[in-house]
This record gives sequence, structure tokens and C-alpha cells, in this order.
Amino acid sequence: MKNWWQKSLMIAVAVLTLGAISPNHLIWESLLDEKGQPKSHAAESDNKQYIYDWVDQSEFYDTSDSILTTAHQSAEEQSYLKFGSRIGPVIQDEFQTMILPNIQRAIDVHLASLDDSKLKSLAISEKPSGDYAEKIFHIYDTETNIDEIRFHVRTEKKPKIGYSFNFHYHVANDDFQKHITLGDIYWSKNTPPKWLS
Repeated sequence: MKNWWQKSLMIAVAVLTLGAISPNHLIWESLLDEKGQPKSHAAESDNKQYIYDWVDQSEFYDTSDSILTTAHQSAEEQSYLKFGSRIGPVIQDEFQTMILPNIQRAIDVHLASLDDSKLKSLAISEKPSGDYAEKIFHIYDTETNIDEIRFHVRTEKKPKIGYSFNFHYHVANDDFQKHITLGDIYWSKNTPPKWLS
């Protein structure tokens, strides 16, 4: 291969693989020698040290939606962590079809109203509360440690009907006063176990 063609091919592969295979990657050394010819098997036994260059994707691609992906995944993980092994299996199907899409939609709508610099400093709390407390997870600003949005579930007892779980959230815009319902899941007439159990 001509030298310019080799270099073009190496750069194209490096860009397409997002830096996983860089121009000085081991694959090029094993395929081509210094003259552009295939290497012989005798040359493969050389002991060489290779330096791997990894490309930071954020330098070339907009990764601002990563908080949305992280928030969607964490919403599900933190919810099941809160449900525990006694509540989770019972309400899993209804949660997946009715509640989780509403949680993800609320995250999308609320985070869409924030500017990019604010989005980059957001994180998700990792400890849902147990016992009968409401907290599932909060999305907060890591620089100020102030919550932006809080996702909760409350156990409610309705006379002659029984217990149900009310999923809702609160936002910082109104100092977390408004109770925005995401949906309800019926449990039974029996008292549900404590969260995290």
C-alpha cells in the first residue's frame, strides 16, 4: 500500500472506532511492516511495547443527553432497590408499563427546561429510603447540593379498598410544594411490607 493510503486508512479506522483502534494500535503493527508489506511470522516474536491512545468522545461528540440516559437507568434501578424483594416482584409488571414511562417522561420534560451548564452538574441520589418513608431518588445539582426534582412513592390506605402505592414527584420551581402524580398501583387489603425489605 502507498504510504498516504495507509495513513488515511488508519485515521479512518481510528475515527470510526472512536479511538479504540488508534493509528499506533497493535493491529497495524501486526499487519504491516515499515515498508507497508505484510509481516512475516518470524517478526511476530519481537518484544515491543505499545502505547495505546484513547480518544475522549466528549471532545468530538455532544454527550449532553447522557444525564437523560443515566437518569432513566437510575430511575429503574433505584425503584427496584426501594421495592426490595417482597414488593418488587408483585408490582413489577404494573410499574414497568404504567409508572416507569411516566417517571422517564417527567425527567425528560423537567431536564429539557434546564440549560446545558446546569445539566452537566446534575447527579442522581443512590440511597432510597426504607421503612415507610417516601423517597425513591432525587436529581440534584452536585455544585450546590440542591435538589432539582424529587421522586417519591407513598403508601396509602383507602377505607374498604385497601392499600395502594401512589407514585409522584416534586420540583424545585415551587419549593417542592406541588404533588404531581405519576400513577397508583394497588397492593391489597393487607398491610404491605416495609420498603427495602
